[in-house]
Parts: sequence; C-alpha cells; structure tokens
Amino acid sequence: MKGLQKGVGGHKYSYGHALVLVGGPGRGGAGRLAARGALRVGAGLVTVGCPQAALTENASRLDAVMLALMDSPEDLSGFLCDPRVNALCLGPGLGLERARWSVPAALGRRIATVLDADALTAFSEDSDRLYGLLHAGCLLTPHAGEFRRLFPDLAPVASDPLAEDQPSESLRAAAAQAAARRAGCTVLLKGHVSWIASADGHLRRVEAPPDGSAGWLSTAGSGDVLAGFCTGLMARGLAPMDAAELGARWHLECGQLAGPGLIAEDLPEVLPRVLRRVLSRNR
Repeated sequence: MKGLQKGVGGHKYSYGHALVLVGGPGRGGAGRLAARGALRVGAGLVTVGCPQAALTENASRLDAVMLALMDSPEDLSGFLCDPRVNALCLGPGLGLERARWSVPAALGRRIATVLDADALTAFSEDSDRLYGLLHAGCLLTPHAGEFRRLFPDLAPVASDPLAEDQPSESLRAAAAQAAARRAGCTVLLKGHVSWIASADGHLRRVEAPPDGSAGWLSTAGSGDVLAGFCTGLMARGLAPMDAAELGARWHLECGQLAGPGLIAEDLPEVLPRVLRRVLSRNR
C-alpha cells in the first residue's frame, strides 16, 4: 500500500523531508508532537524549525528529529531552497505573530503543506489573504472552532461539542465542501465524523466507531499528532486528500489501541502496531 510500505534500496530522502515550524520558548510541545507523528508515519527525515530563544529547549527534547534555526522569513525561505524539503506543517504551537509571517513565506514555495491551529486562527480576520496564498498542495485541518473562525458564513458547525443543537452530518459535509472550493485546497473538518473535501468537490468520511473506543483522543495534543501524520504522508508523496484520509483512519486506530489513559504522546508510539495490523489486513 502506498504510504505504508518502504522498498529495498531506498534512503531517507527517498521518503521525503518534512519541516515542522514551532513557536518560541514554552510553545514547542505541539510542534514536537507533530514532528514525532510525521517521523513515525514514515517521512525519511523531519526537521523542527524554531527561533533562537527556543533552540536549547527543543534540542533537549529531540533525537531522531532534526533541528534548525528559523527566526525570520529569510531563514525559512533559505531552508526551503533545498529541493529535498517536500512537506511542511505550520500551526501547532506556532503562535499567531509567527504564523502571520511564516505562512506567506512558506506557501510562496508551493510545497505540500498542512495548516492547522495557529496557522488558521492567525488569518481569521483576514481570511481572503489566506485564500489567495493557498494552493492545491495544501491541506487545512480545522476543528469546529477553527473552521468557524476561518469560514464564519459556512459554519453550521457547533464550536461547542457539548451544545444540544449539533449540526447534522450532511450540513457538516456540505460546509467542508464549500470551504474546500473557496480555499482551493483540501479541507479535513475534524470531529467524531471527520469530513475530507477537495476543491473539485470530492468528499470522504472517516467515522469513529460507535462504541466510544476512540473517545480518549479528546485530549490536548491529539490533533497536533494527526497534523504530523498527514504531513509525513504528504512528504512520502501522497496527495493531500489521501494523506488526510489515511492519517485520520490511523489516528483513530491509534486511539482505539492505546485506549483508556491515552495522552497525545502515546499516539506516535502506538502507530507501529497499527501499521503492522494494516499490513496484515492487506496481504
């Protein structure tokens, strides 16, 4: 299966180089979770880009994940001149100010890019600017609140998951499709049922099992790991829609396998068991 198997005779750059941009001191955890997810899902190389002030913090927490200094748009653009860097993750723990300069600098390179969290919220009051920057190689991964901030007129999507007036899945699906058409790229609208819509109108559904076994995914950092899974799969050459679907399915399976007591750090470590099960099913 493309996105899972690795062939004989390859090397790390055969499977892509993903860059995850993170924020300042004390804000790197979400990005490190995404980076770990990207590495576990099979990207050949993953680098975390951080400001000078956060180098020591991140260096103390990273081993297989590489580290690069990124304090400015010029630092980012220079790093992206390396043609081996073929996927980006922008948003988890990035910070709004850092997102406002890094997103335009990154999207101008037209590399496969996942935008999540702060990379979406930073443009909630200037969404037309973001729409103008996006390209077909982008994947947006909003939860309900982020979706409402970025697409307020399209949002029959309750931002409060405990609200009684939850929108129907048909309304959520239609909202995801309309958002993808407007943005000109793929949108993964996360939830108990996740909807993946492409700019050309295609739609896929990934639903958590009704037994509640994936409920422990409702924990801080879980979505950051999902963004990393999607980024790593895009680094390996999958199209945004395929990466989003596989990433969301494997994320659910990780939640089921880890079960009660799950925290976000567990998800990348459970993924090898999920991949072995997937391989076994596809023999």
